[in-house]
Amino acid sequence: MKLLEEKIINDAIVLPGEVLKVDSFLNHQIDTELISACASEWYEKFKDAGVTKIMTIEASGIGLACIAATYFKVPVLFAKKSRSSAPSTELHSTTVVSYTHGHTYDVVVSKKFLSPNDKVLIIDDLLANGSAMKALISLCKKAGADVVGCGVAIEKSYSGGGNEIRNMGYRVESLAKISNISSDGKIEFC
Repeated sequence: MKLLEEKIINDAIVLPGEVLKVDSFLNHQIDTELISACASEWYEKFKDAGVTKIMTIEASGIGLACIAATYFKVPVLFAKKSRSSAPSTELHSTTVVSYTHGHTYDVVVSKKFLSPNDKVLIIDDLLANGSAMKALISLCKKAGADVVGCGVAIEKSYSGGGNEIRNMGYRVESLAKISNISSDGKIEFC
């Protein structure tokens, strides 16, 4: 998606460790026109998949997921990174390692919001090693829900997570695929 690639070139900041900081337009301050264009792209790619729910992980994907859900006219469910006071029998849970922050989190969703009747489209802002995406897929499996696809704003294709998830049999649609970030911070797209 050319619009997103241009925004990355113009506004993203590359930090040490190839951390791509996109907080000025994607996951802290949100450029709603850009996100709406992303949501429209995902809708065109997945409109025939029978999506009943959009799912993401707390917190960066929530804005993207909410706008995407307006196109599909379905609810958004996000995996929480903290346990509630609900008994564990009422929750599906799994563990995720954050690529950006290097922390391990337990993530949970309520069993009452995810069922075998759901056809889930997973939406997230960034995909590197795929840990967050795999955690969301795991939660869907535990619930018996069908993952119909994964929509990603930015994929670091050189990190391998996207291909790993594709090799698991899931459809991954990334709107901007980065093939390389050079040592001087230059971003190259696939």
